[in-house]
Amino acid sequence: MSNADAAQATGTHPTLSKGEIFEVLQNKRRRYVIQYLRRHGGPVELGELADYVASLEYDCPQTSVTSTQRKRVYTTLQQTHLPKMDNAGIVAYDSEDGVIQTTPQTEDLTVYLEIVPGGEFPWREFYLSFGAVSLAIIATLWVGVFPFTLVSPLVWATLFATILTAAAAYHTVSGRTMTLTEYGEPVEDCDDEADEE
Repeated sequence: MSNADAAQATGTHPTLSKGEIFEVLQNKRRRYVIQYLRRHGGPVELGELADYVASLEYDCPQTSVTSTQRKRVYTTLQQTHLPKMDNAGIVAYDSEDGVIQTTPQTEDLTVYLEIVPGGEFPWREFYLSFGAVSLAIIATLWVGVFPFTLVSPLVWATLFATILTAAAAYHTVSGRTMTLTEYGEPVEDCDDEADEE
């Protein structure tokens, strides 16, 4: 019986801090485990899960995963990642049977599963800069600095509102495609050069 199963049997539901959640989910393989469980439910056999994770890591169909690639992933899932996730109550991992199941906390993690690619635009900095520039222009309008006074304050307000609305709309739409559940299935040939976690 896993730690998560024991907690469910006693009716306890461990509450994780954000730090603990991020520590568990900072690893790509553990995020892939959550992705697979959320898509396919459970229980899931470790071998099936290892095939899936390896196919994502090596960017190839599951049918093209080599035994070496599968073994690398299988071993680290079995010895490191799944026990850690089980201890946190994020999944229920039965190490004797090699079976993984969801727990009540699996779905609770949705809010933490957003992936921000390395080249993602720094939206916080954009909004801060936009706010600072807007306030500076408003201050110059109050003081009556030329040439800002050539344009009506209503035109300035319309311009600010339009830019802010367009940026927020783009940010919202693009953010929906950056969640863990939006990753597609790999289709390329396997590449043995993927980093081992």
